[in-house]
Amino acid sequence: MAVTDAGAPAGGHGREITARGIVLGALITVVFMAANIYLGLKTGMTFSSSIPAALISMGALRLVGGAGILENNIVQTQASAAGTLCNVILVLPGLVLIGHWHGFPFWETSLVCLIGGWLGVAFSIPLRRALVSGSDLPYPEGVAAAEVLRAGHTETGERGLATLLIAAAGSGLVAFATSGLRILADGVLTAASLGGAVFSIGSGFSLALVGVGYLVGIGACLALLTGVVIAWGLMVPVLTALTPQPGLSPGDAAQAIWSGQVRLVGAGIIAVGGFWTVATLVRPIARSIRSALAAGHPARAAARQDRDLPLPLVGGAALALCVPLGALFAGFAADLGIAGPMLAAVVAAGLLFCLVFGAAMAAVCGYLAGLLGSSTSPISGIGILTAMVGAALLPLLLGPADDPEARRVTVALVLLAASVIITACSIANDNLQDLKTGQIVDATPWRQQVVLIVGVAVGSLVIVPLLSLLYGAYGFVGSLPRPGMDPALALTVPQASLVTQIADGIVARTLPWPMLLIGCGLGIVMVGLEVALKRRAFSFPALTVGIGMYLPLSVEMTIGLGGLLGFLCLRALRRADAEALEASRRRGVLIASGFLVGESFVGIGLTAVDAASGRSSTLSLVGPDFATPATWLGGAVFAAGFFAAFRFIRGPGAVPAQRSAPGTPTFRAENR
Repeated sequence: MAVTDAGAPAGGHGREITARGIVLGALITVVFMAANIYLGLKTGMTFSSSIPAALISMGALRLVGGAGILENNIVQTQASAAGTLCNVILVLPGLVLIGHWHGFPFWETSLVCLIGGWLGVAFSIPLRRALVSGSDLPYPEGVAAAEVLRAGHTETGERGLATLLIAAAGSGLVAFATSGLRILADGVLTAASLGGAVFSIGSGFSLALVGVGYLVGIGACLALLTGVVIAWGLMVPVLTALTPQPGLSPGDAAQAIWSGQVRLVGAGIIAVGGFWTVATLVRPIARSIRSALAAGHPARAAARQDRDLPLPLVGGAALALCVPLGALFAGFAADLGIAGPMLAAVVAAGLLFCLVFGAAMAAVCGYLAGLLGSSTSPISGIGILTAMVGAALLPLLLGPADDPEARRVTVALVLLAASVIITACSIANDNLQDLKTGQIVDATPWRQQVVLIVGVAVGSLVIVPLLSLLYGAYGFVGSLPRPGMDPALALTVPQASLVTQIADGIVARTLPWPMLLIGCGLGIVMVGLEVALKRRAFSFPALTVGIGMYLPLSVEMTIGLGGLLGFLCLRALRRADAEALEASRRRGVLIASGFLVGESFVGIGLTAVDAASGRSSTLSLVGPDFATPATWLGGAVFAAGFFAAFRFIRGPGAVPAQRSAPGTPTFRAENR
């Protein structure tokens, strides 16, 4: 897009913030937040909503007419808060798991999200000049969202929206037959013993998880599957052979060893990978902050495209947020029975920890957004690091937790602080990604920052009813809200369970340190491997290896199949020209996003039905005796969906490109 001397897009500024855009952004925020919360509580992962939000925005605004690229960018900026504010579920459900909360109280939960989200916006604004406009960081998702926005003003945008909706419809129908009617199984898992050692293998049949794997990419999926091999191919067989589980079937024995010991090895890998990431980013972040401060006051910039919210206003707002944040800590600590001078000390410590440690982690996450993209930034690793640091420091203030009640009080405070920090880090991560999109399409930074503040506010009001709906319908593993619920249908809340387990183990001094130390040793090896492969331009994040040891086997294998789908499509197009390769990439992103959206929406709808009826599996047509046919049918439908996605993503570009005329540049897709 051409830019005039005045800094406006050629042909006029165009409308950016509009009333209809704010309303549309709020509606999209609600929809994608519902999808992300369901998927996150089920699998521990969320998806970036910027690209799907941009497509829906373009389709909706085109119906009423008069929308430009800047207005669409504002809508997707506001709606993208859905994919990031939901990261609070990586920690906050731990308060339910330890029994401190018996649900999600509205004001406390909303304040955690609102204050944490607004702090994230404040933390990220001073970094824009250094990490976005003055940096060569790639920002893969920000660039992709900008491409979608620019394409949306042609026929390509209409076809893209249709592709996403078709994929969502297909995924939604499969999810309805699986989770609703129960005529399709959601996966297959088998175990066998050999000389006392138990081996397990299996996979899920979720198209949404295939979409996750496709978007993450083959490198991260290989790291994930490396964790699977270490956990299920080595550690579970060895530990089941060394510590037999009498009275348990081979499958149950393998699950007990994995959940009680092997997951902690994965936690050790995540901790080392997180510390390594922080250590390598200290100097770049320090240079970025110095560069931003040396650039002068952003509000005095002549160009519209270089104006942030004024830094004095941002700093004052961040300090003002200390008032409600302090009140949140005070009320929370008082409910735990803390009073007098200790209450004031807890509030001061909580504020200091959230501001100092939160700002440092937000800067790291902002840098990683530019380096890796929002979806693959190790937000979960930041949550684990925060919980570990908090659990190590807080007993110095409160004293040793020698009884269960004292331990519950300490862990609850750690989880509260970690929830605020993880929310701030997530929003900072997303804000810089959105600002990169805005830079490409000639948007105004301060307007994007304003609507992100609005998006956080809307999401903070919506997230509590959604969490309550899901918890009331399914419950969490280890915490069911009412008797008679089917524990097999409970949501696993994997990341919150891990964070809570680590914090509780550190506070109680009962954490199985040998397993954690083994994980730390493996983490050092994986970090070395990550560094070596990075020199060969191959992504192999050590953090993902740890996550591969923690998530359920069926989830990991299905995500791995999604990475394989992307790899196979790339192989099929290795001789295609650049245009065919780019078209295939866009189709893949749209289909993967559609898979995520369709299954997640159906999950939310079924949740509402179960909550209204007061029981689980309300729409089920079959009983337990249909398990074997459901497994075969589920596998067949899943294979058909996988193959259909491959054929469509590959498209006609697999045909070898014609030879170009002499002197004409040629393009060839490289298999990386």
